[in-house]
Amino acid sequence: MFEQEFKDKIVIVTGAAGVIGRWIVQGFARAGSRLVLSDHRPDVLAADAAALGLPADRVLTHATQLQDAAAIADLVKATVARFGAPDIVINNAGVYPSGFLLDIDVAEWDRIMDVNLRAPFALTREAARAMIAAGKGGSIVNISSGASRKMRSTVVPYCVSKTALDRLTKGFALELAPFGIRVNALEPGCAPGSTVSPLTEAHVKATAAAIPLGRAATAADVDNGVFYLCSSLASFVTGTTLSVDGGNSIGTTAVHQEKKTPL
Repeated sequence: MFEQEFKDKIVIVTGAAGVIGRWIVQGFARAGSRLVLSDHRPDVLAADAAALGLPADRVLTHATQLQDAAAIADLVKATVARFGAPDIVINNAGVYPSGFLLDIDVAEWDRIMDVNLRAPFALTREAARAMIAAGKGGSIVNISSGASRKMRSTVVPYCVSKTALDRLTKGFALELAPFGIRVNALEPGCAPGSTVSPLTEAHVKATAAAIPLGRAATAADVDNGVFYLCSSLASFVTGTTLSVDGGNSIGTTAVHQEKKTPL
């Protein structure tokens, strides 16, 4: 539905070697976009880029340490040098460590905030500057979470980072609107399989069982949400958050009585 719209568009995706990142990258690859794959694991990036089967002049990999502002600036510089100013930026990278607040040290807190919040700020700033200098608009999508509105024990720093990311999304949307740059957030559903922030099988089963629509997210769910927010169909949409999570963020279907269904 959206594929023709993204042909030859320059797209940066952070966390490109992760579960959701790979889905997004593969979606834009099928649409004929020129891709910049950013992740801190260069070996995995190289393998993923090869698996896409794209010509070398249509894909760029960048081993980005997202806790380093200079590395983020270099990511945008390398993009402009190879392709030109980006059209689309997907701030997808994130970490989801688990631990009670009393057990988390300051260094771990800082790491979570650096990757989940500070990096989207720095990359959006650098990419927007490049877009403005090139005289072009663009679309930026921050991958958020229903945790931005729903506090969860043992992942409080993650929840805090996503709540702040929601406010950052709105702030950038407000200030970049005069330049034709739209900034939105997408909240995907449960997508297990991360090697950076692994989840136990019991955790995944329990989460999926409580989702109102009864399943985890698929690549199509995420891609369709991202494509919509980046497309002309959303040309009047900025500063919003789109939840594509099967209803997980609004509540649970779990009941505590013998009658389990409404009929």
